Amino acid sequence: MSDLKNRISEATTAAMKAREKAEVAALRMINAELKRVEVDERRELTDEDVLAILNRMLKQRRDALSAYQDARRQDLADQEQFEIALISRFLPEPLDAAALAEVIRDAIAENNAETMKDMGKVMATVKTKVAGRADMSVVSAQVRAALS
Repeated sequence: MSDLKNRISEATTAAMKAREKAEVAALRMINAELKRVEVDERRELTDEDVLAILNRMLKQRRDALSAYQDARRQDLADQEQFEIALISRFLPEPLDAAALAEVIRDAIAENNAETMKDMGKVMATVKTKVAGRADMSVVSAQVRAALS
């Protein structure tokens, strides 16, 4: 079992013992998604797989949060905000802007990138280095700006 998946299971157990109903429900949702992917792909998840799943879930929650806020459904927005905070507890510390810019500069230099035609190579390099620590849409915008 991956270390991250184990941490999520332990957090679920702790929340159950503390009788935190909302936290237990959200953690069970995470565990169910992890189990679904394991069953569908018929393999044990690695920490990288778990990170990818958590990032996908986080993106879904952020999209739903903005939709609920636009629709003025504060009760549903609060639930999404709670789930975002819970999922974020299991993700690695995000990179700050300076560190991300440095990773992008290094990737551009490593790939000898000069034009937008090289963006795919740069993005592949950056993605492996920042796995789960940066929003890839922000990274994409910064790479595009650096190559322009």
